Amino acid sequence: MAPWWARSLRARVTLIATAVAALVLIPVGIVGVVAGRSMVTASVFGQTRDAAERVAFEMRGGSLPTGAAIPVPIPSVDLIQVVGPGGRLMASSDAARNLPPLSDVRPTAENRIVNTTTCLPTECVHLTAVRVSLFDDSPVVYAGRSTPEVLSTRILEVVVFGEVALLIALAGWATWLVTGRALRPVATMRTELDAVHARDLSHRVIEPPGDDEVAQLARSINGTLARLEHSAEQQRQFASDASHELRTPIAGLRAQLESAQLYPDDTDIEALVDSALRDTDRLEAIISDLLLLARIGSRVDVVKEPVDLADLVRQELAVRSDKLPVQTDLTEGVMVEGVRLQLARVLTNLLDNAQRHAEQTVRVEVGREPGPGAGTGAGTGAGTGAGTAVLAVENDGVEISVGDRERIFERFTRLDAARDRDSGGTGLGLAIARDVALAHRGQICVEDCAGGARFVLRLPAVDRQPR
Repeated sequence: MAPWWARSLRARVTLIATAVAALVLIPVGIVGVVAGRSMVTASVFGQTRDAAERVAFEMRGGSLPTGAAIPVPIPSVDLIQVVGPGGRLMASSDAARNLPPLSDVRPTAENRIVNTTTCLPTECVHLTAVRVSLFDDSPVVYAGRSTPEVLSTRILEVVVFGEVALLIALAGWATWLVTGRALRPVATMRTELDAVHARDLSHRVIEPPGDDEVAQLARSINGTLARLEHSAEQQRQFASDASHELRTPIAGLRAQLESAQLYPDDTDIEALVDSALRDTDRLEAIISDLLLLARIGSRVDVVKEPVDLADLVRQELAVRSDKLPVQTDLTEGVMVEGVRLQLARVLTNLLDNAQRHAEQTVRVEVGREPGPGAGTGAGTGAGTGAGTAVLAVENDGVEISVGDRERIFERFTRLDAARDRDSGGTGLGLAIARDVALAHRGQICVEDCAGGARFVLRLPAVDRQPR
């Protein structure tokens, strides 16, 4: 089992923030201690050097009487001695009168000022030795003071690293609070998502205000739930419609068989078989269309091939026996990349639909619409210089209202006019056409025309000979 901190994002973020704070603050604390000690040491030696320089100046001017108590020029520097050759004590301040020589360090003529530390029997001292003159028998002035407590003990380190530890703890605590506040909406969303189940996808998570990552996550979750709800509703509707469409021929077939069973002498066997075969054909057509809808787009990229739309139209029309003649307006060389059988099924469905609803005329057009980069000689693929391939099927029947132009592509949808004129259709032809168009990165829609209905399929066109 993972440790507690590995199971909590809040704990992991807090640990990371604490570690980062430690990596930053500990070196800062070390640098602060070193810098603090250096500053205090420089200040102490500055004071002792000034005091020693003043006493040496007075001795060179002859204003300091030999054997008298040396006045203290800087109150904090109270240990002053003037030592002659051989360690002979020539003069001292009152505080250093009964002390042995403060140091045996003797500055040279080249380096007449020396800072040093020494420890007396009672205390440690920071002092400065200054050579009075350049002569070999020049006396040396020693000026010193007790080593400050901040330098003689570890109090500075304790204070600084105590503050560092406090800051690290504060950083961890603040991160814990801030992370908890930031993740509170996530916890709320998780609770709300746990309440969502397959039977009711209408729940939505609360979207926090703002446009940060958590708000964007909430909007993405709600968008996903909306799509899932729409998909589930479509599946339920599809299952209901499919059950209804399958029940009708099955019920008819059962009624005929039961009637034949009850009244065998009054049954026309040939008529019964013909009717049963018609119902069976309808069942087979519905099931075949359902299977095709399930398979569309499954391996479309693997079986794509270049298809000439004008040639496809001619081949399909050559094998059809329509009640109304089909007029054509075909532009040669309009090529698309796709599954030939699926594109032929789209054309067949559109033609069947037009034949059922046309009064006198059915018309098929193939053309090309220019796309971005058309005419630049760079046409190498769909949607670039090759433009858009257009296949339109038009009939002079009843016009489709604007409000129904999207709905007719839903599965098992029939308009009132279609119900009056449809015979043998499965209600899936236009749904199949739309799914094939989407699988080929295209679209199909109903457009305005002078009279009747015009279905237009647009697909990305390619060059005559794709590379």
